[in-house]
Amino acid sequence: MKKYNWAVLGCGKIAHKFISDLKLLPNANLYAAASRDLDRAQSFASEWGFEKAYGSYDEMVNDPGVDVVYIATPHSHHHEHTLLCLKHKKAVLCEKAFSLNGKEVKEMIDTAKATNTFLMEAFWTMFQPSFQQAMEILQSGELGKLKIVRSDFAFNAPFIEDKRLYNVELGGGSLLDIGIYPVFAALTSLGVPKTVKTFADFSPTGSEESINMIFKYTDGAMASLTSSFAAHSPTQTEYLCEKGYLVLNPRWFTPTNITIMKEGEEPKTLPKQHREGWGYQYEAEHVMECLDKGLIESPKMTWKLSQDLIDLLDRIRIDAGIFFGDRDKNMFF
Repeated sequence: MKKYNWAVLGCGKIAHKFISDLKLLPNANLYAAASRDLDRAQSFASEWGFEKAYGSYDEMVNDPGVDVVYIATPHSHHHEHTLLCLKHKKAVLCEKAFSLNGKEVKEMIDTAKATNTFLMEAFWTMFQPSFQQAMEILQSGELGKLKIVRSDFAFNAPFIEDKRLYNVELGGGSLLDIGIYPVFAALTSLGVPKTVKTFADFSPTGSEESINMIFKYTDGAMASLTSSFAAHSPTQTEYLCEKGYLVLNPRWFTPTNITIMKEGEEPKTLPKQHREGWGYQYEAEHVMECLDKGLIESPKMTWKLSQDLIDLLDRIRIDAGIFFGDRDKNMFF
């Protein structure tokens, strides 16, 4: 089993969770932690047992020992940091949202192709055993045709105007932070919708605080999706089919339980198929499997899926009136 030297770019909250799961994989070596603040990088490296710490991202990508980089900075910086890594031939697993708009994501993918370097969006839900099992059941046809998807993700976040959730300069707003999950649920099960309708409410900073999204498909299927920083929700996804329904239970985007009901039968809960940890290890494991095979694109979390996802988020933002200043220049106007 080949071991890969992992580096983390950005040492915030999500990086701590990801690295705690990365440690579960025997072929992952914790090699380098990088932050714009050397003290923070050294503290992170010391806490998790990394071999090196860097106070700049440039130093880290110029280290020939780095095999793959996990990008854990705010999504407003994903485009810049992904390009930096790819241009130094470092394999990249970049947190979602992949970037702020479709134009930037296309440049990231084009750069991966040009440099022949692995790139994948870190959409961990795709690799959860429960999500994979749900997709297999829906695709088997045992519940009949999927007609409606209902998905939500909401929590009450204190309004702090300069923090990431509400800061427009950092891509703030519920849509790209948590609304991306319900959109992903609809996209992966029903595909790209014909029609998108939205209703949004905005915070004092101008960031979108709550959004409701309705998708309509050419075959009559629909999706009803919600995200919010102003209220709590069950945070579950319901797939309503002709012959029954399937529910990914609360915190549906993590390793969770599945409830399934077939016409004429009582609902039943399927056993959770999850080993240990938060559930980030599955995507990291997949990345290393791709690298073992010499792939530069994941066959599961494909570039097309990431492009379709961000393009759909762009359509939602246009309809809702959510814009990110100069970053969207020449995109929507």
